[in-house]
Amino acid sequence: MNSRTIRNGIICLALTAPFTALQKAIAQTDSTEKSLKISGYGEAFYSYDLGKPANHIRQPFLYSYNRHNTVNINLALVKASYSTERVRGNIGLMTGTYSSDNMAAEKDVLKNIYEANAGLKLTKKRSLWIDAGVLPSHIGWESAIGKDCQTLTRSIAAENSPYFETGVRLSYTTNNGKWYISGLLLNGWQRIERLNGNNTLAFGHQLTFKPSDKITLNSSSFIGNDKPDSIRQWRYFHDFYGQFQLSSHFLFTLGFDIGMEQQAKGSSHYNTWYTPVLITSWFNDNWSIGLRGEYFSDPYGTIIPTGTGHGFKTWGYSLNIDRKITNRFVWRIEGRGLNSKDRIFLNQDLPSKNNFAFTSAIAFSF
Repeated sequence: MNSRTIRNGIICLALTAPFTALQKAIAQTDSTEKSLKISGYGEAFYSYDLGKPANHIRQPFLYSYNRHNTVNINLALVKASYSTERVRGNIGLMTGTYSSDNMAAEKDVLKNIYEANAGLKLTKKRSLWIDAGVLPSHIGWESAIGKDCQTLTRSIAAENSPYFETGVRLSYTTNNGKWYISGLLLNGWQRIERLNGNNTLAFGHQLTFKPSDKITLNSSSFIGNDKPDSIRQWRYFHDFYGQFQLSSHFLFTLGFDIGMEQQAKGSSHYNTWYTPVLITSWFNDNWSIGLRGEYFSDPYGTIIPTGTGHGFKTWGYSLNIDRKITNRFVWRIEGRGLNSKDRIFLNQDLPSKNNFAFTSAIAFSF
C-alpha cells in the first residue's frame, strides 16, 4: 500500500465519521419521537336544569357538567406520554369545571394536574411494572374523557368514587393479555396531597379478565381511612363491572359498587352504601345512542349527605344521542332525570323529589 492510498483512506474516514455520527443522532431522535406522544382533549358543554338553580350549580353530588344555563368548559387537557420497552411516563395538565370541582381539596397548581407518573418494567420477559405518581383511578368503567364513555354525563357511581389517585402501583399483565392484576399503596380516596392529620396508608387492588376482545370483567377495591387519624374511620369499597360487546353495533355495561365505613373510630358498626348501574349503547361509524339506568342508596349520608330522613336514595335514567362530525369532533346531547325518596332537589327554590336536565357537549381530541 503506497502513501497516496493511505492518505486517501484517512481523508475518507475523516469525512465519513461525522456523517455516521449524524446518522446515529438522527436515528436516536427518530426513536425518541416515536416513543413520545402528545395528545389533547377539549370539551365544551351547555346544561339546562329544569329546577333553575339561581347559583348555576346543578347538584352537589355531580362533579362533571355541573353548571346550569351557562356555556362552559368541562375539561381542557394536554398530555405528554413517553413509552419504551422498559420505561414509561405521563404528564397531563388540565383546566375546566371538572378540574375545579373534582380537585377542590387540592392546593394551587395541583388542581391542574390530570396525571403525572413514571413507570419501570421490572423484568425483560414479563410485563411486570411499577408506577408511581398521580395515576388514573383503578376503580370504575368511566373516566373524565367524555368521548370514551357511553353516556355524555357520568353516572352517580363514577361521580362519587375516585377519578384519580396518588401512590405506587405494582401491576402484571399475562403474555396473552387476558389477565391484568395490580396492587396499590395510596395517599387516600381521590387525593394528591394527604389530608392534614392523616398518616394512614390506603390500599387497593384491581383484577381484570378479558376472555375475548368482546368481554371485560373487572374487580377493584379500596381499603383506607380518609379522615384525620384522631377520628379514623376505616372505609372498605368494592367495584365490579362487566362490559359485553354483543355485536359489532351493541355494547352492554353492568356495574355494581358497594362500600362500608365505620360509624366511629374503633366501632364495630358500619354505614353501607351501594349502587347498581346498567348502560346499553348502539353505535355505528357516525351515530351512537346510549341508555342508562342507575340507583344509588346511601341512607346514612356517608358519601352523599342530605340531612333528610331516608338519606340519599335516588333513581336515575338518561338517554343520549351522539354524532361523530369528524374523527376528531363529536357532538352529544342528553336528557337525564333523577328521582329521590326524599325532597332533596330544588325546583325553583321549592323542595322536590324530582330533577331533570338537558346537556349538550362538543368534544375535540388529537
